[in-house]
Amino acid sequence: MREWVLRDRERRGITAAIAKPGARPREAVPSADPDERVRQLEARVAELERKLATERDILRKAAKYFARETNW
Repeated sequence: MREWVLRDRERRGITAAIAKPGARPREAVPSADPDERVRQLEARVAELERKLATERDILRKAAKYFARETNW
């Protein structure tokens, strides 16, 4: 698992000094090529949309669970 984490950090451009718990990951260096920059931004938006969908599903399930618990 350590190897996976190290490869992922390398892929994202995070150095070992930055990868400490609580440290914010370094953002990717913007490309000078506008097309590449658009691709990077589209990938980031897709990643955030996936994360948002996951969080929304968790909250929806929690709301259903607690709504059921209050029906005595």
